[in-house]
Amino acid sequence: MTKELTPIRTDSGRWPRRNFLAMSATLPWALRGAVASAASNIPVGVEMYSVRNTAEKDPMGAVRAVGEMGYQGLEFYAPYFQWTPGQAKEMRNLLDDLRIRCFSTHNDSDFFSGDKLLHAREINLILGSKYIVMASSHEKSGLEGWKKVADTLNTAAERLQADGLGVGYHNHQTEFTPIDGVRPIEILAKNTKPSVMLQLDVGTCIEAGSDPVAWIKANSGRIRSMHCKEYSHDAGKKYAVLFGEGDADWKGLFQAAENGGGIEYYLIEQEGSRFSELETVKKCLQSFRAAHGA
Repeated sequence: MTKELTPIRTDSGRWPRRNFLAMSATLPWALRGAVASAASNIPVGVEMYSVRNTAEKDPMGAVRAVGEMGYQGLEFYAPYFQWTPGQAKEMRNLLDDLRIRCFSTHNDSDFFSGDKLLHAREINLILGSKYIVMASSHEKSGLEGWKKVADTLNTAAERLQADGLGVGYHNHQTEFTPIDGVRPIEILAKNTKPSVMLQLDVGTCIEAGSDPVAWIKANSGRIRSMHCKEYSHDAGKKYAVLFGEGDADWKGLFQAAENGGGIEYYLIEQEGSRFSELETVKKCLQSFRAAHGA
């Protein structure tokens, strides 16, 4: 299984003039169809933290359940790091049987150097993952500290590049909360290599008072994955809403992500809802597809 998402192929051959003229008459409709096709080809997965209680009891059963719902892939969160290579191979076999992918993994900040990075590399290569994502940095030493986080991401990216593995960073509210007038996420974007993915968590960005659509537009090609986490400003709901029930502008988000944002895959993530974990992610997938058209 390849680590690269399937590229869009183009035909560089020349067409006879009459064929070109005939095509020109229908070009607006053809382009519209091509855009729709490209959007529908962007896979949607689930961040396994959404079903954490189920996965803790039965990891294989949880993966099988989300695969059978129709998810095209997933992202494992930090507990995967405890797996042995043998356990990772068993999980990879299950993913292959279900015909779904491990798009990426979430990792603690101290997994990005030394022996821990080597272990993460080994397990992610077995799983077929494309990105090793820093889930949170826990940085508390100001803007200079965030520059050190950027250095860590850049160094890891250089070490993993030859293996075809990318590095990413996942935001929470902290990264969008200004320090001396500057948001830490801006420090990370400015001081990391373009190859470092800026994985956007929509819900926490909104809660912090930032505009996720504007952030995507300001960072062309960097938002290669998105946590489609809903958020409601209703104090009694917040993250306990299903996809589409909160305040996120999903139409605007999809438009920005797919027209310059660089999106490669979407991930449904839920903190919890009025339904069980599995029912929650099933309903969210249905709502996502209704909103996105895929």
